Amino acid sequence: MKLKPLFDRVVLKPIKTETKTSGGIILADTNGEKPSEGLVVSVGNGQTGENKKQEMQVKVNDKVLFSKYGGIAFKQEGEEYIIIRQNDILGVWE
Repeated sequence: MKLKPLFDRVVLKPIKTETKTSGGIILADTNGEKPSEGLVVSVGNGQTGENKKQEMQVKVNDKVLFSKYGGIAFKQEGEEYIIIRQNDILGVWE
């Protein structure tokens, strides 16, 4: 992936989570709900539209939780990605 996001945007690779019962049965995702976890692939320089700079709170390879309705999904070389503003990232998994 060679896409470098601009300003305060971040490129994420969505992580699809599987639901597993206590008995070990994996349930299919039948409701089509959008993923809300992702892996940071690329990070912008932190500028905002007013030529101000903000510190980017995430870095490449961080696993993050983000707003389901934020960002724009796109495909590149058969892989799915989301480009999202840093403000739509809710937290970083440690």
